[in-house]
Amino acid sequence: MTFSSTRGGVKNASFEEVLFSGFAVDGGLFMPEKIPQIDSKTLLSWSSLPYIELVKEICALFIPVDVMPRQDINDVINTAFSRFRHKDIINLARLKDKLNILELWHGMTYAFKDLALSCVGQFLQYFLNKRNKHVTVLVGTAGDTGSAAIESVRGLKWIDIIVMLPKGRCTRIQELQMTTVIEDNVTVFSVDGTSDEIDGIIRKLFADTAFAKKHNLMSLNSINWCRIMVQIAHFFYAYFVCSTSKLEDSLAVVEVVVPTGGAGNITAGCIARKMGLPVQLVAAVNENDILHRTVLHGDFSLAESVKASLSSAMDIQEPYNLERIFWLLSGMDSPLIKKMMEEFEKSKRLQLPAYLHKSIKDNVTSCTVSDADVIHTIRHCWDENHYLLCPHTAVAVTYHYRQSDIISKSIARCCLATASAVKFPEAVQKAGLTPEVTTDIKMLEEKSTRFTVMKKEDEWEQILRDTVEAIAIRRES
Repeated sequence: MTFSSTRGGVKNASFEEVLFSGFAVDGGLFMPEKIPQIDSKTLLSWSSLPYIELVKEICALFIPVDVMPRQDINDVINTAFSRFRHKDIINLARLKDKLNILELWHGMTYAFKDLALSCVGQFLQYFLNKRNKHVTVLVGTAGDTGSAAIESVRGLKWIDIIVMLPKGRCTRIQELQMTTVIEDNVTVFSVDGTSDEIDGIIRKLFADTAFAKKHNLMSLNSINWCRIMVQIAHFFYAYFVCSTSKLEDSLAVVEVVVPTGGAGNITAGCIARKMGLPVQLVAAVNENDILHRTVLHGDFSLAESVKASLSSAMDIQEPYNLERIFWLLSGMDSPLIKKMMEEFEKSKRLQLPAYLHKSIKDNVTSCTVSDADVIHTIRHCWDENHYLLCPHTAVAVTYHYRQSDIISKSIARCCLATASAVKFPEAVQKAGLTPEVTTDIKMLEEKSTRFTVMKKEDEWEQILRDTVEAIAIRRES
């Protein structure tokens, strides 16, 4: 198994190379050069596996044994999930009105990103220990990625991490989960800008290949292939726990509804479909709806500005993982993707070729959800089930309630719950409900904070470069 850039400038990269990479040197994103095919016999054998064992099976398909022996993969995954709160790592809540919610948020920061990032951190540690090598991780976050990335590497010997969060655009709890970490290998910036602007600065540093190579820069955003790889397991597990038929008889379809921002999770779902998993995918977005417009009209173009919403981690105008979906669903046409993305980078507007638009519509449907919808859904779900939704999960559940209003589908449906409601008390209160407060969340308010503000007028790129250089000097001393 080897990997190539979506734009064709890098081919035959190894798993280890891709693990330590951000964007490829040609500006593209790494994807496997072949998608493994899963037959019905294998699906049947996997159907009774716990989630953690499914992750191991998926990872083993993309990591050659000569790169990492199977037992080492197993050990890394076991360590990665050892701090999760739920004995099964993730949990399916079966509620009224055929509402199935797959809780992906039982990790350290109460967000689904803990699942993949815990694994990425341990994969990194595995290879860094073998190479006696240091890396500096750059992470831009819209909310949950930063804290999950920090938790995955805090205190690790061979890794420093720099996190840039958009000031005032995360919830209080999300910010505290980042700014209260005071390990020496963690640096946090509170930036007077949007997550898309932050991603643009980080991309510039990776594009400076000499600088990136000198300082062993890498990313833990869903730019990183390893995160996508682990998230593929979400869809297999969702299928197995929600399928209404016996796999021995037939492969019934399950609809999986994915709250979508940067499109990493929905990319993993598209790969799972290509592997042979019989799922229908729904990308549920908030009013930052570029993905919805892309699916509906083939219109991949930026809006005038990012709209702040209750589902703040999804306030993204440029869902960069769409490039991976374009590549996958175009038949891995790297020259086309290179041309398209270079055009988009210049004009920030792109009309997809008709055949690619059709391919996307055949694989993904979408919907857009307002804050008013989110508040109504949080209240509706509580009234029916005494079950609190986070605003991101409520985006997906809104789609479910809309379908229930229109027609009762015969296929099963699973909504992915990407965060716990305990992280979003403001949204819960807007729905007229009382937020749940856990002990560890309450303790965040009592901790000291450490972070640096980047003002709008500051030279963000230079500050980031200086910080990377300072880390290098400290490491050498």
